[in-house]
Amino acid sequence: MRFMMSWASAFRLRQYVKASLWISPLLGLVLGVVLAELAITADTTDWPPSGWRYSATTASSVLSSIVGSMIALLGFVVTIGVLVIQQATGTLSPRYMRLWYRDRLQKTVLATFTGTFAFAFSLLRSIESSSVPDLGVTLAGGAVAVSLLLLLVYLNRFTHNLRPVAIADLVGRMGEDVFERGIGAVRAATPDSGAEADRPGGRTAVVRATRGGAIQALDTAGLVAVAARHGCVLSVPHMIGDYVHRGALLVEVHGGTSRPDDQYVTGCIALGPERTIEQDPAFALRVLVDIAIRALSPAVNDPTTAVQVLNHIESFLTVVGQSALPGKYVLASDDGMPRLVLKGRAWESYLQLAVSEIRDYGATSLQVCRRLRALLDGLLDSLPPTHHPAVRAESHLLRESVERAFADAARRSTAYTADSQGVGGNSQPGA
Repeated sequence: MRFMMSWASAFRLRQYVKASLWISPLLGLVLGVVLAELAITADTTDWPPSGWRYSATTASSVLSSIVGSMIALLGFVVTIGVLVIQQATGTLSPRYMRLWYRDRLQKTVLATFTGTFAFAFSLLRSIESSSVPDLGVTLAGGAVAVSLLLLLVYLNRFTHNLRPVAIADLVGRMGEDVFERGIGAVRAATPDSGAEADRPGGRTAVVRATRGGAIQALDTAGLVAVAARHGCVLSVPHMIGDYVHRGALLVEVHGGTSRPDDQYVTGCIALGPERTIEQDPAFALRVLVDIAIRALSPAVNDPTTAVQVLNHIESFLTVVGQSALPGKYVLASDDGMPRLVLKGRAWESYLQLAVSEIRDYGATSLQVCRRLRALLDGLLDSLPPTHHPAVRAESHLLRESVERAFADAARRSTAYTADSQGVGGNSQPGA
């Protein structure tokens, strides 16, 4: 029987490839060997010019030095990686590491180093007293120059981008992009008439999880197609990011002329050990909040970092709040019939995730309280009235936290004064 990989398995494989730090260096290693063979084959007596020709001893020394230096540089980059892991898990958020592993520049640097190593090592075997791969030695020198340039770019990037505010900016923009792509795709597949026909005939069957894990992504197109094929409606009672245990209800089947294959349906839902950001913008918000509350811990005591993260949280909330967020999404097939019902994340959930923990951990900080008040006031000004009740509820909770944390009226008034910089910006006394 022909083996066919399910969508979920393919998704997990793509996630593994993106997060892997060994696949790109392996490809660089193979490419280095191939290029070395091509350089040896292309080497002629007419090129390179006489000034670029090398004796056997010189070529051997140069290539041997390149081999040793590439190994040393690889060790240096690995050391930097270990330090990044220590800093990220200690002062930022362990969740950020899943994003750091995917950095393309880091993989390019590792692939260039291993490729240069393999290229130089492969040339060494072709050196004889009467035959020297002059073209290959010259190209090896050029590869070293490229490797050093990439190393400097790599160091410059991670020196600047490992600051909490830089990571908050990166994660915030990623979350906004994922949200806008996801909400756009759902709108495109949602029928104009949201009839209650999304559950015809009541629940007729259920599909249960064959393994435990967090829901990382859904193949909505595949689920809609299988539902149309069987004339039924599929309902997913979980949101992306939820953890389901083995045997838990995964999909409900409503109506239909026949029952969909359970293995195919579960193959459209990717489960993994942890959340991913591909279809889960709330995960980006989770990382931002983690960075902020880590900065507010007594061991770090850095409220300014929390205030800077709140800048990006406000931007994220503004993007999310300007879109309609229904309790569920009904996706239709090409014939316009509802085929897939997905649970939607409400505006209140995004808002609570964004501010509740920061408010609790930063209740005694003037900076955090003032910046939170400015954030909530800004949302009231920029978002539609339908979202205002939840924002006002959070403002009320912030006022209560301030009243509990500050004993005297003057300090309470100061703490509840909106200030976009935490302390030091243009401020308006709280009502």
